[in-house]
Amino acid sequence: MLKVSDMSPAEMHALLQRESFGHLGCARDGRPYVVPMNYAYDGKDLYFFTTQGMKTEFIEANPQVCLQIEEITDSTKWRSVMVIGRANELTTADEMQRAMKLITERNPSLTPAISATQLDSLGRAVDIALYRITPEIIDGRQTVS
Repeated sequence: MLKVSDMSPAEMHALLQRESFGHLGCARDGRPYVVPMNYAYDGKDLYFFTTQGMKTEFIEANPQVCLQIEEITDSTKWRSVMVIGRANELTTADEMQRAMKLITERNPSLTPAISATQLDSLGRAVDIALYRITPEIIDGRQTVS
């Protein structure tokens, strides 16, 4: 029988640092929306970028989001962390530059997508939106050998 236990705070934070990919859950008008998402974690908050579209519409309507991150070896050996919090769009040039630096350092393959983004005269992205998730709840489970 598969046994599952809670992860310690140190184990959860280590998984958030180690991984850079998860699934972002949003809800609007009672409808859920879940999408795969690259992210960066600075030890406190999580950051992600996306193009303007359905995700940004859902987050604008309801900034409460959930990001699920997992590490799976096989169906009997896995770890999963759930971060529930508020997604805030970054609007200042300093915030955006810091977030882009974190994201591209953590996910170098995303550099071309971010580099293609145009900035307006105030330094704000016009093609993408950058968000910070401030965790309210971090919870994790793992299988036990």
